[in-house]
Amino acid sequence: MTHAAVWMITGANGGLGRALTRAALDAGHTVVATMREGHELPAHERLTVEHLDVRDRAAAHAVVADIAARHGGIDVLVNNAGTGFIGAAEEITEDAARSIVDTNLLGPLWLSQAVIPLMRDRGAGHIVQISTVGAVGTMPTLGTYNATKWGLEAFSEAMAAEVAEFGITVSLIEPGALDTEWAGSSMRFSTPMPHYDALRTRLFGTARVPWPETDAVRGADPHKAALAILDHVAAADDERLRVIVGDDAPAQVAAALATRRADYRRDPRFIAAEASLEE
Repeated sequence: MTHAAVWMITGANGGLGRALTRAALDAGHTVVATMREGHELPAHERLTVEHLDVRDRAAAHAVVADIAARHGGIDVLVNNAGTGFIGAAEEITEDAARSIVDTNLLGPLWLSQAVIPLMRDRGAGHIVQISTVGAVGTMPTLGTYNATKWGLEAFSEAMAAEVAEFGITVSLIEPGALDTEWAGSSMRFSTPMPHYDALRTRLFGTARVPWPETDAVRGADPHKAALAILDHVAAADDERLRVIVGDDAPAQVAAALATRRADYRRDPRFIAAEASLEE
């Protein structure tokens, strides 16, 4: 999609969402940036800011309808709004579990539902789901977060096949570590149980919750990640469903897939099935 387009980007006030907003504006697009609270985005003639809690299905549909009325449609939806959570399965509360599922999984579903009719009527559109390499594997204490992203990938993969005949493209973006606030001020934590202190220390170097803030660079430049996403959307011949972003992402995906494959290969029937596919 190389022409000037209307982009809707959720969770645009920080991290990758903010980088995507700026990159899309720099590329000549019109951007409607949504967020739950106040923002620090600089004013721009092609930028509109809307307040939206993606967990609210009715509000999501209303904002999409408003954008379509003002701009004539939405060419690219970026479901970026999300939250991280650290906590063992035993530690997470019901409220915390429901909140992360509502934000990371159901929010993108509600917004995808809202834009599909608009894109179907126009015969074109692109839904960009911001996933993670954590949707390929898991990490102890990140299981609930991993679960929401695995769910996002599952419904998005199915949805991609459902809407392809309407001219709608679906992409799953799987970033590795990015130098954003995600692992810092944006992270949420369970109330720790001492039974998992040793595990937290092995994983993170400390059992302290929340963990200490650090000024160290924690990953790839989010601006470079944003440019990679824009390049993918603009490339008519890039038919990938899953797009890995960041220098560490390929190795993380490969390791996660190797672990899962090794588990399946404990069953000789799986090995035979693999062999038959290779013939």
